[in-house]
Amino acid sequence: MGELPDYARQNRSAWDGWAADYVKDGETNWRSDEPKWGIWGIPESQAGMFPVPLEGKDAIELGCGTAYVCAWMARRGARVVGIDNSEQQLATARRLQREHRLEFPLLHGNAEALPFPDASFDFAISEYGACLWAAPYRWIPEAGRLLRPGGWLTFMTNSWLLHLCSPERSDEAVGERLLRSGFGPHRVQFADDDGIEFHLAHGELVRLLRKSGFEIEDLVELRPPENATTRYTFVTLEWARKWPCEEVWKVRKT
Repeated sequence: MGELPDYARQNRSAWDGWAADYVKDGETNWRSDEPKWGIWGIPESQAGMFPVPLEGKDAIELGCGTAYVCAWMARRGARVVGIDNSEQQLATARRLQREHRLEFPLLHGNAEALPFPDASFDFAISEYGACLWAAPYRWIPEAGRLLRPGGWLTFMTNSWLLHLCSPERSDEAVGERLLRSGFGPHRVQFADDDGIEFHLAHGELVRLLRKSGFEIEDLVELRPPENATTRYTFVTLEWARKWPCEEVWKVRKT
């Protein structure tokens, strides 16, 4: 797949180090057949990350981590492939495949450059995977290349508003002030960790999606229920009930 860009190498190292922290969540989600999404466990009925039936579809998860989303798709009858930048995340995914007797290909690599011909898939998905940790001007055109006409891409990431209110440290909760420029660089690194995230303003993202051959079907700004809990510290339930901290994009290849 060629040499990794500097940020992808840095994220690979970071996620290999963080992988142990995501084993428990991966095990829990593999045991469940009912998808719950994001940091609040939003049900599929609200998030709609699977907007079309997956039976018989060729599907790929871009930044699959422990691959529980791949498992959900495989159990719905899809022919699934997962790719992730972290070998340690994939080691957990492979163990869970064996334990659950569910086989599908898992690739170690960068979702910005995939070893598949044009128009290989009907459906692509990313939940805090490539959509947060890969460069948007690389991974989105690549997703457009991979999808067949009429194919769907859905992805879930931090909301643009959450990004604008985020302090310099990732372990500090967002507040009620804008702290970042709405016209700032889309490559972001917090002061207290090594990972590199990517955030685009909605207008810039809309233009990129259209340029990459996508038609925008929906943007869902998610609100957790009153009794929701999360293990993450970067946002409180009170904040997330007032303003969206997560958003789901649903786009279709023209």
